[in-house]
Amino acid sequence: MSDEATTQEGNGTARKVIRIGTRKSQLARIQTDSVVKRLKELYPNIHLEIVGMTTTGDKILDTALSKIGEKSLFTKELENALEKNEVDLVVHSLKDLPTTLPLGFTVGAVLKRENPHDAVVLHPKHAGKTLDTLPDKSVIGTSSLRRAAQLKRRFPHLEFKDIRGNLNTRLKKLDEKDDFAAIILATAGLRRMGWDRRISQILGPEDCMYAVGQGALAVEVRARDSDILEMVSVMHHPDTVLRCIAERAFMRHLARGCSVPVAVHTEVKDLQLYLTVVSVWLYVLCVSDSLDGSDSLKETMQTSIEPGNEVEEERVDEAVQRVGVTATNVSRVAQDAAEKLGVDLAKLLISKGAREILTIARQLNDAR
Repeated sequence: MSDEATTQEGNGTARKVIRIGTRKSQLARIQTDSVVKRLKELYPNIHLEIVGMTTTGDKILDTALSKIGEKSLFTKELENALEKNEVDLVVHSLKDLPTTLPLGFTVGAVLKRENPHDAVVLHPKHAGKTLDTLPDKSVIGTSSLRRAAQLKRRFPHLEFKDIRGNLNTRLKKLDEKDDFAAIILATAGLRRMGWDRRISQILGPEDCMYAVGQGALAVEVRARDSDILEMVSVMHHPDTVLRCIAERAFMRHLARGCSVPVAVHTEVKDLQLYLTVVSVWLYVLCVSDSLDGSDSLKETMQTSIEPGNEVEEERVDEAVQRVGVTATNVSRVAQDAAEKLGVDLAKLLISKGAREILTIARQLNDAR
């Protein structure tokens, strides 16, 4: 636990204070408060302290995320504090966490996923419309290549433009100016902020599949801090863990640690895990008229996640991490199957030339 983090009980005895690191944004604090609430429900006598921080991603507001190139935009400062024992755990949006974590860290809890799909938020003057019914050349705001690529293909009559800032800032830009007919945001963030009424349309997988890990909260801890790891592990949501392991395994094997505009959709049904992906072809199609896109833009695989014989207890160390996640209370057999599913689907796309197209996509992005 963190150095000198203690408080005095009424009887004069010292009690450890568990410090939780988080970004300072309103959404980050709401998400962290939900983790704090859950921990207090599980451990009524626990003493928690929230430590807010500003990350690199919070400071860079005038550049599209795809142009920055940094893999840990919203996590590095939090992990630095964790490494220095200034905090005992940190709360992230799982989609912000790279698929390979720094040495010594692990995701100790993946909480139940909120709706991971993207949402359309319309300018008030377009109330009642959908992306289909917006006028030709309406401008849609999004800083995500993944969203813009899929939606440009699905709604060719629309135009797409970068928009940066936190949720409050982007909504203000939408409402107070006429630059955008609509913006695309994560449904999960809007719901956590209590802004359900602003959701005009939720985009299903046929329109726009979501980012790896989107909608899930992750609690990152020091891998060797067994007390903290054991404490947070009870918050793991098994289905969410397995879905996110498959998604992260796919991205890590395909992209080899780099950030790419990959879109996914996962589903657990009757002890089967289904993973559908859309990869970089879409982005290449959007930014270059000189390249032909394969018709095989979308691939799906499935695997059984039925628990097997869990013979021996896992040691809590980095050797049992799966794409950065340690979940000793979730079937190891099911976790292995989920990870293999992601890797196998990545291998299929690689066999169809995904990495070569990925290289071209990066070059085109750099030239924009």
